[in-house]
Amino acid sequence: MAFEIISVIGLGYIGLPTAAMFAAYGKQVIGVDVNQDTVDTINRGKIHIVEPELDAIVQKAVNDGKLKAVLKPESADAFLIAVPTPFLPIENEGDIPQPDLKYIQAAAKAIAPVLKEGDLVILESTSPVGATEQMAEWLAAARADLTFPKTEDENSDIRIAHCPERVLPGHVVRELVENDRVIGGLTAKCSQQSVELYKTFVQGDCVITNARTAEMAKLTENSCRDVQIAFANELSIICDELDINVWELISLANRHPRINILQPGPGVGGHCIAVDPWFIVSKTPEQAQLIHMARKVNDAKPQWVIDKVKIAIADFLQANPDKTAKDVTIACYGLAFKPDIDDLRESPALQIAQSIAKLHSGRTFGVEPNIKSLPKYLENIELVGIDIAIEEADIHLMLVGHKEFKGKHFNAEFIIDTKGIWG
Repeated sequence: MAFEIISVIGLGYIGLPTAAMFAAYGKQVIGVDVNQDTVDTINRGKIHIVEPELDAIVQKAVNDGKLKAVLKPESADAFLIAVPTPFLPIENEGDIPQPDLKYIQAAAKAIAPVLKEGDLVILESTSPVGATEQMAEWLAAARADLTFPKTEDENSDIRIAHCPERVLPGHVVRELVENDRVIGGLTAKCSQQSVELYKTFVQGDCVITNARTAEMAKLTENSCRDVQIAFANELSIICDELDINVWELISLANRHPRINILQPGPGVGGHCIAVDPWFIVSKTPEQAQLIHMARKVNDAKPQWVIDKVKIAIADFLQANPDKTAKDVTIACYGLAFKPDIDDLRESPALQIAQSIAKLHSGRTFGVEPNIKSLPKYLENIELVGIDIAIEEADIHLMLVGHKEFKGKHFNAEFIIDTKGIWG
């Protein structure tokens, strides 16, 4: 089947690059987003996120008439849903986060009126196991005049599949093309047609499985990474207690040919590794013991860092008895969730900086070279450049290993380095 018109629902960090790639390879693409500013920005040939190479691709696609953004879905041959999958509010401390599929449901409701026989719907949003089947049920309830796929029915009017994104922020354009894709259709025909669509630009292998396994594959990848990071983070806490340099220790251990310990940090952030394991834990809480414990270890690391800052403040005041806490300036180096990007979502560095600014009566600097301004809710943090922070701050807290921070040398007694850059 020829897919000439592609609709991408959700024009965020995954949806917009995906829409742009289809447009760059000759497809007519309709991007859909509920945010008017996002729609207007894209229709001007601009982008509202930071991602290398993407701005030029979007500008050309818009200028060539291959990409447009709208607020409501229009008729298309294939619909890719790339909307957020957050969690419901936690009612009691210690409760396991439960996924909230309201955005997937809203997307299904939005595209249902424009679906026609032969259309393909692919859920790209990272989702708990069973979400693709749930989406199919929502669509079927909205369009009783169409048939939707079931495992025993290969001849439905609509094809449905799950294909999770597997890209690294900062390298999305390249990885969308080069990475393998895991494609899980609700039936074999659903999978086959999904492969045909992605092969428009995907050079990696398109590996076919079922929808539930495809959903679980993405969750497994990130949960595995989370467990590995939890080991490194726990090791850093142990080494601090035993007065051992954890960076040297890991370097020595990794000289073993079958050992590859990751680097510790202030926690785990981003919209994948810090989030996806909970989809597994929420579905199988009795079985996911190790995954659950890794989440607890990584979620607790930011408070450990904050406690280190409190100790540093006390030590500084003891060394400078003429000063009070209001006289102490703390610089937090890095606010994004990982190096060399502008994405603040699910960032432990941002969480730490916010907590410090709230508890500390003195000034709190945020040094984040990848953004030009801070969100309004961070009004207690002053965004400053590296040189100002080095010159004026009393306590220096390294949180994110941005390239701008590497190789910086300065005389300071009170340094807390959670990334091993200055240590």
